[in-house]
Amino acid sequence: MKLKEKGHTIIVSSNEVTIEEFVKKVEAQYSDSFKKANIIIDLSHNKDIVEEESLVLFEDLAISHMEEANKSFVIVVPDIDFNDFDGDLIVVRTLQEAHDLIEMDEIQRDLGF
Repeated sequence: MKLKEKGHTIIVSSNEVTIEEFVKKVEAQYSDSFKKANIIIDLSHNKDIVEEESLVLFEDLAISHMEEANKSFVIVVPDIDFNDFDGDLIVVRTLQEAHDLIEMDEIQRDLGF
């Protein structure tokens, strides 16, 4: 797992063999490293191990992060139909889209929405 901090956002990239291993590592480090930041899960380099069903493994963490920490949780997967996901998971195709979405979320939070 690789971490990169950019402003109020932490970008988490996977170098694990499976999504399951990656999710476990993210959950293990969540309270220490990620709790007070926006989170981008970057799976753009792991196209071969990403399936729509496996992204559901992030759902509980994403929901609790957005509700309890009041921060954004975005998953980047280039080759997936993000319209297949309900409102609980936010999936975008590029890192730039993820950063733009977080910026809009930050503006809404600042305005009290």
